[in-house]
Amino acid sequence: MLQINMADVINVLKSLVPYLVVVGVILVLAIVISVAVNKKSVQNTAVRKLVRSETWLVVLVAMVVAVSMMLTGPVQTLLNNATAQKHELSQGTVDHANKLAAKVQTEAVTMLQNDSDNLPLKSKKVNVFGWASTNPIYGGSGSGSISAQYPKVSMLQGMKNAGIQTNTQLSKLYTNYRKTRPEFNIFKADWTLPEVPANQYSSDVISGAKKFSDQAVVVISRMSGEGVDLPTDMKKPGTIYQDNSKSYQDFQSGQSYLQLSKTEQDMLDMVTKNFQNVTLVYNGANTLQFDFLSKYPQIKSVLWCPPAGQTGFTALGQVLSGEVNPSGRTSDTFLKDLKKANNYNNFGDFKYSNVDEFAQTVPSPMGGTSTVKPTFVNYSEGIYLGYKFYETAAKEGLINYNDVVQYPFGYGLSYTKFKQSMGPISDSGDKVSFDVTVKNTGNKAGKDVVETYYNPPYTNGGIEKASANLVALEKTKLIKPHESQKVRISFKKSDMASYDSKGAKAYVLEKGDYDVSINADSHTVLDHAPVNIASTVAYNSKNNTHSGDKTPATNRFDDTAGDVTYLSRANHFANYSQATAAPASLEMSNKVKSEFVRSTTATTSRLITTMPMTRCRPRVRRTTCAWPICVASPMTIRSGTSCSMR
Repeated sequence: MLQINMADVINVLKSLVPYLVVVGVILVLAIVISVAVNKKSVQNTAVRKLVRSETWLVVLVAMVVAVSMMLTGPVQTLLNNATAQKHELSQGTVDHANKLAAKVQTEAVTMLQNDSDNLPLKSKKVNVFGWASTNPIYGGSGSGSISAQYPKVSMLQGMKNAGIQTNTQLSKLYTNYRKTRPEFNIFKADWTLPEVPANQYSSDVISGAKKFSDQAVVVISRMSGEGVDLPTDMKKPGTIYQDNSKSYQDFQSGQSYLQLSKTEQDMLDMVTKNFQNVTLVYNGANTLQFDFLSKYPQIKSVLWCPPAGQTGFTALGQVLSGEVNPSGRTSDTFLKDLKKANNYNNFGDFKYSNVDEFAQTVPSPMGGTSTVKPTFVNYSEGIYLGYKFYETAAKEGLINYNDVVQYPFGYGLSYTKFKQSMGPISDSGDKVSFDVTVKNTGNKAGKDVVETYYNPPYTNGGIEKASANLVALEKTKLIKPHESQKVRISFKKSDMASYDSKGAKAYVLEKGDYDVSINADSHTVLDHAPVNIASTVAYNSKNNTHSGDKTPATNRFDDTAGDVTYLSRANHFANYSQATAAPASLEMSNKVKSEFVRSTTATTSRLITTMPMTRCRPRVRRTTCAWPICVASPMTIRSGTSCSMR
């Protein structure tokens, strides 16, 4: 029995469009030629008949070819999918997965701010502002997307499930403005941020909202996904988005996708002018630039709600209502100014200016063709990624931490208070262990997170090391008010080793005192104690490898760096300006050109690499590839769409 998924049918119909367009164009040309070749233009009857017959013969051949390609391509794929044996999940499994997804999200929602204990909501009625409240982010693009086969719990439904009543007049305003999200996938990214302009909120809508509730929730979202870098400049040519108004532009030159649009700013101005108790919900996977918060004292609370999956928005409703005490923590550092990021100038992909000979026009999986040229990214930050850079840069005096960082890595608030204390450290020779006592000193049950970091001994100009390194992470059970829980922390001493790329060319655990601490976040130390390493250990032999590696880790790509200057902690990050600058040249060197090869295999629907998959050493110059995958020789593949260049 045929089982056809409507989503597959729609995709197949879309893929047929290019073929049908070609047939249509040829058919129109044939009609035009047949009409044009008449007695007046061509008096010879035999010639006239010959031209017409050959024209329609070409049409017939083109139609046969097009139909054959459709039958052996998209249609065959649809039939294969329809006739293949199907294995469906039982309803019990689906129900269990939905419950699990909602439970997981209760651990992920992160409270970034809660002035005057604004949350949980004091009222079960709330005005929810923002177009994204009706079209939130459920997942990313590509493999992070959400299946349309199963029903989703929307953000507003999640609030309703938690007993919160929302203003339906506002929701109708947003759905009337736009019902669906802009197209966003690996082949086309529309960065439009739909939002109702402030001047379209009638006085009746605002007065009705005030009567409905004195509580306001504003929802702002950002989409992201594999294969699509977020724009650092929304005005950069090729960036697709539409303004929400003809009277102004949503973004100015140099503004990034992770900053507020003009329409979003206007909405915040309007909401904070009319409401004194505002909660901001950020729904997205990336670190939004929250520099605007200082302008709005009315925004008392801020929640970070990552993409919630099929049922996760139930958890958001539970956090807002107080049924769930938030225990999520930031998985990255939120900056006040994204331009201050040490990788800002080397983000995205850079197009070589002298590689026309390597350009190739290839069929696109979605129909049509595309031109592929090699591009590259310099991972000049080296080991100083995220919090490891900001903590180390502050220690070295390169930055004033509070001027740069809005929310540290590992940061998150709760509806209650906790106190953590560190027990004596046990040193068993190759392992470090200790207990952490976590006490709930507040009046609500909640969970806390025990974050363990180490600060290794550092020699100026020696092995590159960050001053803060997360080595263990544990979340408590639900702790009742005034009760405690002991959390056991244990890790190998080798986990504190650093990679020496210049001297030993191996992982090395240098002798000295390692400051082991428990933190509230990457920047806030709660308690600490030293762990002494008596002698230096190099993990450079088969009998002594790092973290159970089968063979000793060592340099494999010393010649891959090209002209990249890597960031170094030496002399208080003396080379910061040079290392973090954008590439000085976009030219591929003659040496690299001589080693560049293209290796692809074409099929009816996609192009795949024939090179073997190998593990790539991070932080090397790479070529970002599309259709086909272009590689240099020798090469390593970073992912399905990337490869590293020598």
